Amino acid sequence: MLFRSLAVTALLLFAAPALAGEIVPYDAARLGEAQAAGDPILLHVTAPWCPTCKAQHPIISDLASDPANPDLLVLEIDFDTQKDVLRQFNVRQQSTLIAFRGAEERGRAAGITDRQAIAALLDQTR
Repeated sequence: MLFRSLAVTALLLFAAPALAGEIVPYDAARLGEAQAAGDPILLHVTAPWCPTCKAQHPIISDLASDPANPDLLVLEIDFDTQKDVLRQFNVRQQSTLIAFRGAEERGRAAGITDRQAIAALLDQTR
């Protein structure tokens, strides 16, 4: 019985849409939905070997879960495996952050790890 309850809980968690403050892998359909809704969006180009990306991640996660960013969608793009997406957004290096409000790009930065600088970039999505 306990196993069944845990399995149902896990299924619900994985089937649920992205919640505010959650960082999810890039999905073109999810991006399109958020853009059509006019939502704030942050694309984070990351690589598992990148120390700058690792430094950015907890800052982005914390800012995304801040009540000041209730509808923010954070999508991670893998620098090593999603080259077509990198070309689509004209990204040349990992640790790039791109801020959108709907379909409009509002700001972009690469290599920043300062919390205030990342917060300022997110402010452009409002």
